[in-house]
Amino acid sequence: MRFGISIAHARQPCVSAFAGARIARVNTYDISTDPSRLQLDAIHAYLTRSYWSPGIPKDVVARAIANSVCFGVYVAHDAIQPAEGHVHSAQGHTHPAQAPERDLADARPVVDTQVGFARVVTDKASFAYLADVYVLEEHRGQGLSKRLVEAVLAHPELQGMRRFFLATRDAHGLYAQFGFKAPARPENFMEIRTPPAWLLPEP
Repeated sequence: MRFGISIAHARQPCVSAFAGARIARVNTYDISTDPSRLQLDAIHAYLTRSYWSPGIPKDVVARAIANSVCFGVYVAHDAIQPAEGHVHSAQGHTHPAQAPERDLADARPVVDTQVGFARVVTDKASFAYLADVYVLEEHRGQGLSKRLVEAVLAHPELQGMRRFFLATRDAHGLYAQFGFKAPARPENFMEIRTPPAWLLPEP
């Protein structure tokens, strides 16, 4: 998230010097803003079962990604794995399978699995809205959500915002650590709420 958003009518995200950089190494995890690493299938699979966007279509997710500053959390795997069992030689003998040899320079993780995501809707000047934040259940409990929010707030294009908004049902404790709190004057805020046809009941 390898997936690069390849939707003909989608507006491509602005590319900055920061866009392709790895922000942090978290144990075996990477947090990255590189849009070419985003994995649409993985992101959609989570969002479509989330409480805030149940049933969301994949094309809607793709448009949202294309028009946001996106952050992916990845766990890397080695693509070259030793074969199991035995192999047959041309002479008909069997012997244990051997892992392919490779140069030490190539001994690096080459396959990413996306396990988390966040995106920011912003004018990159005074307003930002943090949305679609998640870490897969099996990767929780390692501080990844906290590191992800840290990465978002440290992004150079998201500095000096007059207002940085988010909405959450159950993660107030996480965001409060970073200074988020209820609006000082909630009576000043209004919205147009139009549930889309695809929206399913909250899980």
